[in-house]
Amino acid sequence: MKLNFFRTNAALMLTTLILLVAASPAQTFTTLQSFDVTDGAYPYAGLVQGTNGNFYGTTSGMNTSANSISPGTVFKITPSGTLTTLYSFCSQSGCTDGDHPYGALVLAVDGNFYGTTGYGGANDACQYNGNVGCGTVFKITPSGTLTTLHSFNGADGWLPWGALVQATDGNFYGTTTEGGANACPPPFDGCGTVFKITSSGTLTTLHSFNGADGSEPLGGLVQATNGDLYGTTESGGANGDGTVFKIIPGGTLTTLYSFCSQSGCTDGAYPYMGVLIQATDGNLYGTTLGGGAHGAGTVFKITPSGTLTTLYSFCSQGGCTDGVGPLEGLVRATDGNFYGTTGYGGAFNDNCPPSNTCGTIFKITPSATLTTLYNFCSQSGCADGWLPFAELVQATNGRFYGTTLYGGANNYGTVFSLSVGLGPFVETLPSYGKVGTAVKILGTNLTGATSVTFNGTAAKFKVVSKSEIKTTVPEGATTGYVKVTTPKGTLKSNVVFRVIR
Repeated sequence: MKLNFFRTNAALMLTTLILLVAASPAQTFTTLQSFDVTDGAYPYAGLVQGTNGNFYGTTSGMNTSANSISPGTVFKITPSGTLTTLYSFCSQSGCTDGDHPYGALVLAVDGNFYGTTGYGGANDACQYNGNVGCGTVFKITPSGTLTTLHSFNGADGWLPWGALVQATDGNFYGTTTEGGANACPPPFDGCGTVFKITSSGTLTTLHSFNGADGSEPLGGLVQATNGDLYGTTESGGANGDGTVFKIIPGGTLTTLYSFCSQSGCTDGAYPYMGVLIQATDGNLYGTTLGGGAHGAGTVFKITPSGTLTTLYSFCSQGGCTDGVGPLEGLVRATDGNFYGTTGYGGAFNDNCPPSNTCGTIFKITPSATLTTLYNFCSQSGCADGWLPFAELVQATNGRFYGTTLYGGANNYGTVFSLSVGLGPFVETLPSYGKVGTAVKILGTNLTGATSVTFNGTAAKFKVVSKSEIKTTVPEGATTGYVKVTTPKGTLKSNVVFRVIR
């Protein structure tokens, strides 16, 4: 597993700083939080917006596999930057509640958050560099009450890194990087798994990778409109450089593509933690950490049937100012473009060990035109952070939010926001349902809303708060956008709501 490539020891400082950096009149970067160990350290994962408009995330507490600063946390942070630690892992004897959460949380239809920890739990069969335990699946309420739903035991997988996804059947689906029924090369045991788990904690292993069909699925899954689940493995496959796969909810897996199938790996290699996303054209989009025309990673498009197109190869600009090594996936924004981050590359800065380039935020159009929006470590001492490990999230206020693994005032990582001038919108939870299904509409400044429509069909609704409306899918509704009329204007959903018959 190629994790140590991104890990270095962090310097210890105990100060707090909030930075505001105006990159252009239409673009504003803000450092909202610099972690200082007491409130967490080293956020590998990105953020998720809750029904109250605040953001929720995790800190791993772990800088290297042999250097544990803390067991990790779950935190809440307001859009303006006020952070609250909701839970500190390893609060139970033997760390049966888990430790070192690497993946992002997912907001479920019940209003709670679900996630995983890489280590800890009730089973100590899995050990690596001093870390004990095979990992857990947990549920946590918005107020911070945590319930451990499952402790992995190795045979059913271990070291879950990717985020869970809640599918249309109400169950959660995810991956473990290691473990399962099939052996892979040391130092790890097992090639990884795909699993299903109910909200009450009943887990079913759907597939154990065997190397030939992929190994080490670091990222999570996405459910496409056809009902199938799609994901990637970081290694394995026909060429050993990772795969894209499809798995039906019942468990049958199909390898759709093996990377490095082209001479020189110009099609990319090692899709890392990035979750695939499905765009309105029906295709799936993602990133690879390596490969491409310059060996610095790619952005790719792949059809549900497995035809892959490389859209962009990083380091296409002199000095790799366009970035190197996208570690996570993309987010499709309300302007129709894709936004993402690279872990390295960008403008040269000697404050960033070991590569002197600290990572970027970029925009790429569906036609593959890439624009670098921000270069990390643009501020003295890298107070704005460096090495953005996680994917971005677009909040309902139109801004993007994310985290950096390192940097900030204390070099334990940051939370940041980036405004590029996009306006507010609404988001539905879930984004699908039959007539009569209860739906939460999340947004900004929803107080005083006078109308809710599903593709033009009016629905009854109740304004719960300025950030939440409760409604149901109305009779006669068809697939299309949800719109909410407020005193400040009409807000449109960021994705199409699918009416299931």
